[in-house]
Amino acid sequence: MASSAKYRFFLVNAFSLPKDSKYLHRPVDGPKEKRLMNHETVKPYLEDVDWDLHHGPLATYGDWPVESREEFEIVAAGRLPIVREACESGKYNAIVLLGGGEPGVFGAKEIGRQYGIPVTSCATSQMHVASMLGNKFSVIDMAEIHNMYYYDLIVRNRFDSRCASIRNVNFPLPRPGADLERQCYKEREKAQRGEESEMVEAAVTEAVAAIEEDGAEVITFGCSASFWLKPILQQRLDDLGWEIPVLEGYSCAITMAKLMVDLGVDASGLMFPSAHPKKWRRKKVF
Repeated sequence: MASSAKYRFFLVNAFSLPKDSKYLHRPVDGPKEKRLMNHETVKPYLEDVDWDLHHGPLATYGDWPVESREEFEIVAAGRLPIVREACESGKYNAIVLLGGGEPGVFGAKEIGRQYGIPVTSCATSQMHVASMLGNKFSVIDMAEIHNMYYYDLIVRNRFDSRCASIRNVNFPLPRPGADLERQCYKEREKAQRGEESEMVEAAVTEAVAAIEEDGAEVITFGCSASFWLKPILQQRLDDLGWEIPVLEGYSCAITMAKLMVDLGVDASGLMFPSAHPKKWRRKKVF
């Protein structure tokens, strides 16, 4: 029997890894709350939502987290059948794509449009919210290769005039050849234990530089592996006297999904036309 909840969301991770991967960074078994990364941060945004969580497509390029353009393209293709199946089920009124790099977002929106279901994602949602809160935003991100992938996202979504900078703290995702002692998940564990974290300190340094040197008035994050920094960085900037909002992608994407459900809208049929639209335009202008 279908849920009667106002918000019925399907959350989809960007990718999943084999259970025996030495690069695992989130639980693959147990209740959905345990498997949802940074659940405590986003819990308040899900209290009125009936939600399911999908682990995401299995990474076929290797057993490490997605970080490069090639890897994002591979998992993007794997995520689209998952989105289609969720739309066809009739159980949900919004799809939320997790993962800072939002692989497959345009294809997913095209699928959602066919069913009248809005699809939201982390990067785009942060950019839209940030642009309502200040003139320019900066992105705190965690690796050079991901920085340039995210740079493409900013340009593709036409936010290059609103983005002040991407600031790199250089704590990459675990992968072959990487320094497994210097990576974001170990820094998260340190911070959670109350220990000093070099990644936290680097994020504070770069956020302040983004404010003072780049003109940022809002701080956002790139990779979802850095979203755990949000409450910590917000508090540190508050303590320094900077009156600036800090955003993270999961809560922004969930909130944007609620907004679209409340407004009764999904993606434009002109941006995402069907194979046989009732009306078509002779000309598309820029």
